[in-house]
Amino acid sequence: MASPQTIRPHADGGLRRVLSGPAAEWIGLAARLGLALVWGWAGLAKISDPAEAAQAVRAYEILPESLVKPVGYGLPFLELALALLLLIGLGTRLVAAVSALLLLTFIAGIASAWARGISIDCGCFGGGGAVDASKTEYLQELLRDTGFLLLAVWLLLRPRTKFSVDSWLAA
Repeated sequence: MASPQTIRPHADGGLRRVLSGPAAEWIGLAARLGLALVWGWAGLAKISDPAEAAQAVRAYEILPESLVKPVGYGLPFLELALALLLLIGLGTRLVAAVSALLLLTFIAGIASAWARGISIDCGCFGGGGAVDASKTEYLQELLRDTGFLLLAVWLLLRPRTKFSVDSWLAA
């Protein structure tokens, strides 16, 4: 019977090979394009109606009123810029860091609304604002954003990806 020490190096070697080998660049490409799709979708959904985006920000009851419009009107442009940079793979580590920070902010905002008993739609992909308590989806929104955060963390730790401007510039 094999002892745990004889099995463990083999398992670690396989995982290590995936995390540092050529597969990591393909995984990074998938993470980069997936996160670009998310930011692009979110930004496009909000940019056509910035007043609604500001209303969604206001519903969280976190920011002072003087910051609601700048955040609501500016957020779609930030999301679209992140999407474009991720799509072409330029500044991937920095964009991943900004993405992670933004996603942590969203997670904290949603968790805060849930903890305070505020009934809102997150407005993450357009819409947003007050809703009936039976229509809140905080747990799903938190799990979804945590999944997106994992993509950003992967890119933060492994920014080298296939078909990126970063790789082209480094060559």
